Amino acid sequence: MDKNSKILVAGANGMVGSAIVRNLESKGYTNIIKGTRNDVNFTNQDETERYFCSKEPEYVFVAAAKVGGILGNKNHKAEMVYQNLMIQNNIIHSSYLYGVKKLLFLGSSCIYPKFAETPIKESALLSGHLEPTNDAYAIAKIAGIKMCQSYREQYEFDAISLMPCNLYGINDNFDLQNSHVLPAMIRKFHEGGEVVLWGDGSPKREFLHADDLAEACYVCMEKYSDSEHINVGVGDDVSLKDLANMIADIVGFSGSIKWNTIVPNGTLRKVLNVDKIKSLGWKSQISLHDGISKTYEWYKESLL
Repeated sequence: MDKNSKILVAGANGMVGSAIVRNLESKGYTNIIKGTRNDVNFTNQDETERYFCSKEPEYVFVAAAKVGGILGNKNHKAEMVYQNLMIQNNIIHSSYLYGVKKLLFLGSSCIYPKFAETPIKESALLSGHLEPTNDAYAIAKIAGIKMCQSYREQYEFDAISLMPCNLYGINDNFDLQNSHVLPAMIRKFHEGGEVVLWGDGSPKREFLHADDLAEACYVCMEKYSDSEHINVGVGDDVSLKDLANMIADIVGFSGSIKWNTIVPNGTLRKVLNVDKIKSLGWKSQISLHDGISKTYEWYKESLL
């Protein structure tokens, strides 16, 4: 990408999209097209094609998606599979039709089987059953990977796919009904009182700051061109109990924490193998403590 290349960031107002925009702007890219739902409905094929025809992007980051936490994924499977399939189908196909030089598609580590061996390698894809609570979302993202691979194979279209672990950061979603675990904890501890959390706190998860992912996207757009998707993560995990204690300390929470052990723990460990992306010269730079601290400061400012 040249500094004047026309770069479309689809989903530019979201947590990941806005991080990609900040990353590109910090590197001196000046011709960024910020594709938001106010500009275009990516679930509509005709509208998406007209948008690509008028904007003529040279490079595309697909950060637009319908996302949610465990409740959102479980209770809104129809929206999860339909909207994500439509968004990614229309963007990938329009990118091919209108001569985009390279496209980067973003998915999620939920594409992997529930009981995949950890750390999870890229080769674990489709080797077992998915986690039932988010299988609809996962199927959509797997379809996106396969679409990128198919367009590369049949049309020689340079499309790559990145699969990040659990993400958090500025512009995250803090709605308790459909947010992910980390922002939900931040909000609960900020609001105070007795905080009730699901399970017993023993499951371990991997968390990556959105700004680290944005840098990974940039590195891959510059250096990676292959059909196999590539994992993006820290390569280490933390128990939910330790995560809760860390957030409580950062927030200054003085109330009590209650673990609802009636709710099942789910998968006990989920961490990605990140050897492949590290071979490109990338690794996570933002520690979990620093990342949460920055996210919490942004969250407090957003309430003003």
